[in-house]
Amino acid sequence: MPLIIPEQIPAYQFLQKSAFVMGAERAIHQDIRPLEVLIINLMPTKIETENQILSLLANSPLQVNITLLTTQSYIGKNTPQSHLDRFYVNFEDINGRNFDGAIVTGAPIEHLAYEEVKYWDELVGIMSYLRCHCTSTLYLCWGAMAGLYYFHRIDKISLPQKLFGIFDHYVCEDDVLLSGLDEVVRIPHSRHSGIDELALARKNDLKVLLRGEQSGTSMLRDSQDVFILGHPEYTKETLYNEYQRDLSKGLSIESPQNYFNTHGQIVFSWRSSASVIFSNWLNFSVYQDTPFILH
Repeated sequence: MPLIIPEQIPAYQFLQKSAFVMGAERAIHQDIRPLEVLIINLMPTKIETENQILSLLANSPLQVNITLLTTQSYIGKNTPQSHLDRFYVNFEDINGRNFDGAIVTGAPIEHLAYEEVKYWDELVGIMSYLRCHCTSTLYLCWGAMAGLYYFHRIDKISLPQKLFGIFDHYVCEDDVLLSGLDEVVRIPHSRHSGIDELALARKNDLKVLLRGEQSGTSMLRDSQDVFILGHPEYTKETLYNEYQRDLSKGLSIESPQNYFNTHGQIVFSWRSSASVIFSNWLNFSVYQDTPFILH
């Protein structure tokens, strides 16, 4: 089954090369109730993030209809306003709707305390709403840290140096969300913070799924939602582009670890794991559990 998105959104042309996508006009004529998935896109490069996440959702055999949401209390300058006006909604537009699933992206604001983030109060309102109006939410990177802080009071802590590269992770407990994964799961990370592992150890309502020797706890879940501290959605060149961006700004940045081979070529080694994780979340946490009859 395809991913349903407007034919005019940039991701439509991007995904036609590698995934099954269907224009919204054609989807109207199919007698199938698609999964309704809300994407709260907090990244400054929204179009790039759309392409990354939608390409993974398009790998599922389930038909998925997407709603893109951005914050009202802060509007970034890296995405054309015309794109936001055409393809995004605000919270007031979806207030009262139920969703089968939702995804909250990361954001490059780790240096700020959560309460100092300009849209923190708005995001808290959105996360609270999703607990009652969404079957399961997948939180990514900073979004995962924010969710763990708000729902479970687990704070983030600064790392001695940026965790930057592709890292190995190992299964901590059996779970359907890990079905089909190899024993070693590679996930990209690009962050200056981690979570308070001591505080996590005192929690009995969180299940740790994946942990890495260098990256620490990287995937966990509670009874409803899933939290991934890395960026499984990243495409092949994303870390390279971030590396070049920081170099151009004169920042002190090491080359991403475990990313290049001995010839200096990027090795795309995490894509299959990312596809399995997203497909499992859609199937086991959303499709098989959703109680909503949407109209």
